[in-house]
Amino acid sequence: MEVCKVVLEVGHLARFAYDVYLCCMKNVLLTRMMAQRDENQVEGLMRFFKTGKGEYGYGDKFLGIKVPVTRSVVKECWQEVTWENLEECITSEYHEVRLAALLCLVEIFSHAKVDSAFAKDCSLVTSQKGCTSISKDSTTKRTNDGRATVVQKETVAFYLSHTKYINNWDLVDLSCYKLLGEYLKNKDRKLLYDLAKNGKTLWEQRIGMVSTMAFIRGGETQDTFNIALILLDHPHDLIHKAVGWLLREAGKKDEKALLAFLDLHGSSMPRTMLRYAIEKLTPAQRQHYMEVT
Repeated sequence: MEVCKVVLEVGHLARFAYDVYLCCMKNVLLTRMMAQRDENQVEGLMRFFKTGKGEYGYGDKFLGIKVPVTRSVVKECWQEVTWENLEECITSEYHEVRLAALLCLVEIFSHAKVDSAFAKDCSLVTSQKGCTSISKDSTTKRTNDGRATVVQKETVAFYLSHTKYINNWDLVDLSCYKLLGEYLKNKDRKLLYDLAKNGKTLWEQRIGMVSTMAFIRGGETQDTFNIALILLDHPHDLIHKAVGWLLREAGKKDEKALLAFLDLHGSSMPRTMLRYAIEKLTPAQRQHYMEVT
């Protein structure tokens, strides 16, 4: 039995080493993420993200990499990735690799938006398989605004075409409002209403809700209240938490609007949603709304 155990362990390590070798040949993001694997953290992360049978994260796999480490890897290499690399990472069986791909998208989008030098110089670089990456090219002649718009549009299109892989709350919350929400600030926001109402998964519905954080930070709260109303009767606790969280944030900007919403709908809100929504109110206000439900 001990010999068999050793053989299995050696076999597992050999397969992992081969996986790393293959990664090294073509995908710097995947290579660096795989190199950060920590078996001691895997079990705890699987429990935290509810991967047991019947739980919302059932079947997901982990490398044992914590978010700060993933952020560090992304910061080092986001400008080196191709769309082909991102495709490989966003479809990975490993949760942290999918997160790394999403954080790369956020970096690409945000730099195109706020870094005039990046927007001016970034060009689409074709990889050997015809995919593209974001990099600097001082010979590019396109205008800043035009180039930035193209980069942002490509990034958001990639994001929306891969929502089936954005399948846990952290993957949603660390990406959607910094991409989709920011992109829609000056555009029609019907897409978010459609995601909230008709999303194929609770994660797409959560994207519809959490993306409004970008509007809240700009002082706009109406879309948050509107989409919260769509999700008021949703059965899942993770939607209740998301809605309550965004209502609370909207209330920081416009407490009168939050109180008006609670006066109308507080009595029918799920308790978890309500508790999150009233967290920043006074003790007397919190007691009032908890008692009327």
